Amino acid sequence: MKRLFFLILIGIYCICTPLFADENKQEGDIYRDLETFANVLTLIQQHYVEEIDSNKVITGAINGMLNSLDPHSAYMTPEDFKDLEEETSGSFTGVGIEISIRDGVLTAVAPIEGTPADRKGIRSGDHIIRIDGALTKTMTLMEAVRKLRGEKGTAVTITIHRPEWKEPRDFTLTREAIPLISVKYTELEPGFGYIRVSNFQATTTRDLHNALKDLKKKHQTLGILLDLRNNPGGLLDQAAKVADLFLSRGVIVSIKGRDKEEQMVFEAHADDSYTDFPMVILVNGGSASGSEIVAGALQDHKRAVILGTTTFGKGSVQTILPLPEGAGLRLTTAKYYTPKGASIQATGIKPDMIVPLTANNDTEASSTSTDTDAGTTTSGSSKVIREKDLPGHLENEMVDEKTVESSKEEKTPDEQEERFQTIDNLQQMTKRLKEDNQLRTALFTLKSLSPSGRQK
Repeated sequence: MKRLFFLILIGIYCICTPLFADENKQEGDIYRDLETFANVLTLIQQHYVEEIDSNKVITGAINGMLNSLDPHSAYMTPEDFKDLEEETSGSFTGVGIEISIRDGVLTAVAPIEGTPADRKGIRSGDHIIRIDGALTKTMTLMEAVRKLRGEKGTAVTITIHRPEWKEPRDFTLTREAIPLISVKYTELEPGFGYIRVSNFQATTTRDLHNALKDLKKKHQTLGILLDLRNNPGGLLDQAAKVADLFLSRGVIVSIKGRDKEEQMVFEAHADDSYTDFPMVILVNGGSASGSEIVAGALQDHKRAVILGTTTFGKGSVQTILPLPEGAGLRLTTAKYYTPKGASIQATGIKPDMIVPLTANNDTEASSTSTDTDAGTTTSGSSKVIREKDLPGHLENEMVDEKTVESSKEEKTPDEQEERFQTIDNLQQMTKRLKEDNQLRTALFTLKSLSPSGRQK
């Protein structure tokens, strides 16, 4: 059995050595370390108080190795890999909550708008103590995701703790199909369009293009407000293509990794560009990765005014590497840089106009209403969760460290086509403009930038 363990580890070594091995470490040292690991596994199998599952132990070791790198690298079982494919295609079954592990605690990053978690009032920063009575302290992130997902119509109870509560509270959520409609839009006023992009998936650029065309049919476009608040990112190429819609030339984002194959530059094209109207982009602490690519590109090219609060600060790129039998490796392989060459890793995009969610509070207060700042903090004085707060995050080499503070649902034809939709009938925009200080300020700014606004 020891020989079997060693052969398995050699196989892992052959896959991972080019990615993980210290270039200055001799091959013989690595083999000795692997043999030590094999010896530990053998002793566990021979002497542990209960019989062990060898696959489970080895998977745990792989997860531990990846967790030591950064918060975004992870091993994906075949089930995890399938879930990822479902999400990027636009739908999954669950409760609709983005989660992460912060300081060893399973933590809500942001509820997905309009989902069971959002409707029940789950907030960013909530500590998820239990899932269906099972403690989450020893769960991996993927294990927690699998427990939250399940068949449509089934219930899951999560135990939440917030700093302002004396005791944890239970929330029972009914799982449902979570359609990740990434683009929604409406007119705030004639000629002034509002477009909400909630994530970047396979159809986002196409849907955004269609939304822009539909808004243009109603009135001459005087300005566009692009809302990227609480957008956690998604597909890199879609983020670059979204930025390309609003630029006719220049670099959008550059990707730099250790190998030449990981060096890429995305540039804008003149075709299908929307450059004849002013723009304001809304961001906050929940705007991450792809959102930061779009905001950074349009900020550097002075194509849009960025308004809101500092973004999450995820400036790294993850590559999905397939493994045998349907498993996969999500590995951080590069960092991305804005057109001016700046890295936003652990620092984020600083808006041109710093505007809090509420006019009477300089912190990003939480809210249960959709499309607002609900995904950035808990409430009151709770701390905003950003990349720099995650254990083991990559440092920004360009900044002085001291300055850096389920089962798959079969969709109906209508659901398949409804990748984007108007929100005229879904949102009470007048009420939202009164309650949402960022949105209200953004519209005022947008009107002042338009030709009609400058003439007044």
